[in-house]
Amino acid sequence: MTTAFYSHPDCRGHDMGAGHPECPQRLDAIDDYLLATGLADALDRREAPAVSMDDLGRAHESRYVGELRDLLQGIAAEGRSRAIDPDTVASPGTWAAAVRAAGAAVAATDAVIDGTVENAFCSVRPPGHHATRDQAMGFCFFNNVAVAARHALDVRGLERVAIVDFDVHHGNGTEDIIAGDDRVLMASIFQHPLYPYSGAVPMGTNMVNVPVPPYARGPQVRALIEENWMERLDAFAPQMIFVSAGFDAHREDDLGQLGLVEADYTWITARIKAVADKHAQGRIVSCLEGGYHLGALARSVAAHLRVLAGV
Repeated sequence: MTTAFYSHPDCRGHDMGAGHPECPQRLDAIDDYLLATGLADALDRREAPAVSMDDLGRAHESRYVGELRDLLQGIAAEGRSRAIDPDTVASPGTWAAAVRAAGAAVAATDAVIDGTVENAFCSVRPPGHHATRDQAMGFCFFNNVAVAARHALDVRGLERVAIVDFDVHHGNGTEDIIAGDDRVLMASIFQHPLYPYSGAVPMGTNMVNVPVPPYARGPQVRALIEENWMERLDAFAPQMIFVSAGFDAHREDDLGQLGLVEADYTWITARIKAVADKHAQGRIVSCLEGGYHLGALARSVAAHLRVLAGV
């Protein structure tokens, strides 16, 4: 099987300042580890294009897209960073990075639907799953996975897609965008309570929200996934699966208090892939979300990719 690996140098140009956990070095750590282990040779590396404004408008309010574009392009012209919220800073390179991150997800969707690759991973930043229809927050500007899912439905004509989110933080932005859209089933795990302090009460019947208590380890998380996700995903029979792949539930990551390790990410990916193989011709597009301990991030992405690529 062929796994595409989408990224772009512009994704390193987004810089929220010294000491910020969502840093350009995250992508370097992933690339270096894939090269060192030889896993890079098994991937079809592709350059992410810029997303279209039409695609952004399928997931976000058009007013928000236009205002954020103007703000970020103004910051690029000024050459000075500006805080969007207490956690999220826009730098001169943010606009170029954000349109490549969302563009990677859309291009990967097209490649997978066209059958040129079986599945794809987008090694991009900024991440996306906290970005709501009309608000940037939590390190996120555009919701890459939601943009791609809506592209699959509204442009490519699929009837049912699933979004699976295993980041340690609840994907409140994705839920805000797709809650009530019966063409989408979203299944997620997340530590609760933890930023953004949402998700305990789902916003729609198409959500499978699984709050996980702090300090839970792999066996407990696996059991919760098996008990809550799998029957719903199987019954929904998605034609494609999108993954918000956050690796900050790793036990070495300081932004959460869960205890997952690489073997758990292997297991989670295998369960997702089993659904895709059964119902969706193996079609998966996975997008990087969180993961802030550089070593744990790199090893966990590699574990995820080994399952996707079958190596």
